Amino acid sequence: MIKKIPHTFALIFYIILFAAILTWIIPGGAFDKQIKDINGTKKEVIVPGSYHPVERNPQSWQVFAAFFEGFVDKADIIVFIFMVGGAFMIVGKSKAIDAGIFAVLKLTGNLEKIRFLHFIGVDNLILSIIMLTFSVFGAVFGMSEETIPFVLIMVPLAISMGYDSITGVALVFVAAAMGFAGAILNPFTIGIAQGIAGLPLFSGLGYRMFSWLVINVFGISYILIYAKKIKNRPEISPVYSDDIYWREKESTTENNIETKKTKASIVVFFIIGAFLVYHSFVNTFTSFTVGNDLIKLPVIPFLSILFFVGSFITLRKSAHYFVLHLFVFTILFLITGVMGYGWYMLEIASLFMALGIFSGIAMGYSANTLVAHFLEGVKDIASAALIVGLAGGIIEILNDGKIIDTILYTASNSFNNMGKIASISFMYVFQTILNLFIPSGSGQAALTMPIMAPLSDLMGIPRQAAVMAFQFGDGFTNMITPTSGVLMGVLSVARIPYEKWFKWMFPFLLYLIVIAFLLLIPTVMMDLAGF
Repeated sequence: MIKKIPHTFALIFYIILFAAILTWIIPGGAFDKQIKDINGTKKEVIVPGSYHPVERNPQSWQVFAAFFEGFVDKADIIVFIFMVGGAFMIVGKSKAIDAGIFAVLKLTGNLEKIRFLHFIGVDNLILSIIMLTFSVFGAVFGMSEETIPFVLIMVPLAISMGYDSITGVALVFVAAAMGFAGAILNPFTIGIAQGIAGLPLFSGLGYRMFSWLVINVFGISYILIYAKKIKNRPEISPVYSDDIYWREKESTTENNIETKKTKASIVVFFIIGAFLVYHSFVNTFTSFTVGNDLIKLPVIPFLSILFFVGSFITLRKSAHYFVLHLFVFTILFLITGVMGYGWYMLEIASLFMALGIFSGIAMGYSANTLVAHFLEGVKDIASAALIVGLAGGIIEILNDGKIIDTILYTASNSFNNMGKIASISFMYVFQTILNLFIPSGSGQAALTMPIMAPLSDLMGIPRQAAVMAFQFGDGFTNMITPTSGVLMGVLSVARIPYEKWFKWMFPFLLYLIVIAFLLLIPTVMMDLAGF
């Protein structure tokens, strides 16, 4: 008799219990902390050599409070999921995204007629372009939480193209995670780590770009091979039965899409148009930081002009095409806001909330109908929010048990008197394991780099190598750690059970870890620029 795999909620609770047990075994300890200015941002970092034992605080009944504490700690991600889920349901009811998917499928059909594109595979080309785009976002500005809304687009698209939900998640989340690990200009990992290590900001760029390229060539190839197998034999997908939900939603045909014009959509156009005109004058130029350079571009005026032109075309066709138009520009302004204005979850959630409300108005929905659709979306995505809260409880148990600093101190002492390759290998392994408990890139950098930077001097390896060991160790396990609110949110939104994702992801993750290890060897054995 085959034993049934526990539900995701049960698996996470088991991990909470294990974390609580560790607090009874591992002695309590702490480093002193200090506030430092790192690249213009205040960060709390540890003081090297300040570790001292503290009274052990073993966790017992707290495992039952972990859900509450995790919910409080991850409140921003949870509210973000609720707002995005509700807004997407409103947009989904308009069939606008369905129209966009049909447009993509029609485009692929037309491109298949071109002999060269047919030879290389139009699907392969489209999937590769999508993954490269999100990998760049991960490498340049640390895209992470921002992938959640895109999962709601890419999973239905992947299903429509004959793939599965795992492929849809890989297009966005895995691609961004590979970029995050092979970071080029990511200010949340490379920027903070190099600042703490006393290195020039974004130095060693050439070798990191090479590493990013190697990681993505392998990763994208792996995913394309998997996707082809699924398209040829859909039933072999580990989530074939779970994807029934998406296949039923995908059963809509282009002929089912309502094409109606509404006066309300014109009102929405004028409201948004007036808002864009105002901000085109107030924020004429948007500043983008690329490495050490600051580039100013008239992005908002340019996007505003495109919005007016696109609105004129789509409003003449139908309200739901206008909603699709709103959706496309929401994505464009999201990218502009994140890269140019430092937007995070508050601003992004507000942007999608506005998309949902304006989409509902444009479709002629009454206030009651709009609210009903929003609540339906919240209900549909509630499990994702609950899982994020429960996963956050793992971190709370470890922090309250006062064992994180003890683990860090013990591991750092074990690096002494090793060769260069062994030293960088142990650094990498340690950062990889630690990321299972601290999935925050900036948090891990602030915690480990004050120790790893001077330690690398003692071991005779470049500080830049220690930074790369951190970025690789911090990046890859984000795709598998249950303590990551983003991962659990992504999987819940995509309706992929964690245990099935783990089984699919684990071999792929091992390959990536080995590739990263091989990429670390030249950082301590060769004279590289910036090292």
